[in-house]
Amino acid sequence: MPKTNSAKKRVSVIARKREENRYIRSTMTTMIKNFRVVVANDADKAKSMLSDIVSYINSAKSKGIIHQNNASRKIARLNIMLDKAKNKQPEVVLPKKVEVVEEKPAQKVAKKPVKKPVAKKAEVVSEEKATKTVAKE
Repeated sequence: MPKTNSAKKRVSVIARKREENRYIRSTMTTMIKNFRVVVANDADKAKSMLSDIVSYINSAKSKGIIHQNNASRKIARLNIMLDKAKNKQPEVVLPKKVEVVEEKPAQKVAKKPVKKPVAKKAEVVSEEKATKTVAKE
């Protein structure tokens, strides 16, 4: 618990600012959610909403409630959503049953590894030892 008067005042000021920042952040997310719903239904109405949302995001950025990069990312994503809604092409409807024929890949012929005879190496080593032992005698 704060003991000095200035520390007590700071606690109350911080609590007040926290509530205000929380209100601004929640309002911003609500505006974005509403924009997403409107974009799906009416792109013209969404265009008019976008300018209000962008100004609200920029004011939150200038107050330091959200980071500059965060604000830029939100605005860019909203613009992309609006562009996609404007340029939305009609979806192509495929028939229900479509047979997909898959081509079989060509089988690869595995090369057999060349094995060196192990026994001959052992024989060579044993012959060398034998010659060395014979030479010593």
